[in-house]
Amino acid sequence: MKGERTIILNVKKILKYFTITIIFIIFIIILGALYFLNLLPQKSYAAEDFNIETIKSNNDYNENGIDDYTDIVTGARIDAKNKPKYHSAYYDGGYPPDEEGVCTDVIWRAFKNAGYSLKDMVDKDIEDNVALYPRVEGVPDKNIDFRRVPNLKVFFDRYAESLTLDPYDIEEWQPGDIVIYGEQYVHIAIISDKRNKDGVPYIIHNGGQPVREENMLVKYTLWQPITGHYRFAMQR
Repeated sequence: MKGERTIILNVKKILKYFTITIIFIIFIIILGALYFLNLLPQKSYAAEDFNIETIKSNNDYNENGIDDYTDIVTGARIDAKNKPKYHSAYYDGGYPPDEEGVCTDVIWRAFKNAGYSLKDMVDKDIEDNVALYPRVEGVPDKNIDFRRVPNLKVFFDRYAESLTLDPYDIEEWQPGDIVIYGEQYVHIAIISDKRNKDGVPYIIHNGGQPVREENMLVKYTLWQPITGHYRFAMQR
């Protein structure tokens, strides 16, 4: 009886330690997932923390006393705070309602805050150079063309400064820049003025995630490589 009781106690002790270990492992996995998904509070940094000079645009297109790049970041941040539901659809007139959007809607909304109509600019360039836009397939559609990443890739290739694709070349990534991901150009985002502890900037984007301004410039490359990095400048 005593031996049996000892065995039972030992088994209970083993099960107890095993249960505690499993709970601890699950806790660590959940904590890691929350951190990776940027659902835990994280300290952000500014360019000056890394002795990086923030580049300001020479343009103030909407003449509001604020340079274009700052306006673009502010516009993207407004969209991020509004958290429009991720919903991909076709809209007469082109524009989705404020409470809906996809990744490309962050871009035109950001540009709108600087006074630009990205839709008008893209539509005009497609009209004049339709052969340069393979995604259009020879049939321009003003209701959707400006909301397709492959079309924006062509537009920014033509009208913006192309910059490094290396996310660790941190001085070359500036607020208001545009980044495109994927060999098929599947995602697009605005570069934030916030940075992580290594100086890598946050991105402002809409992939349906809870946090729209987040430390994802590098993390997103686990799924899709960076295939475009641009800085836009247009004189009035």
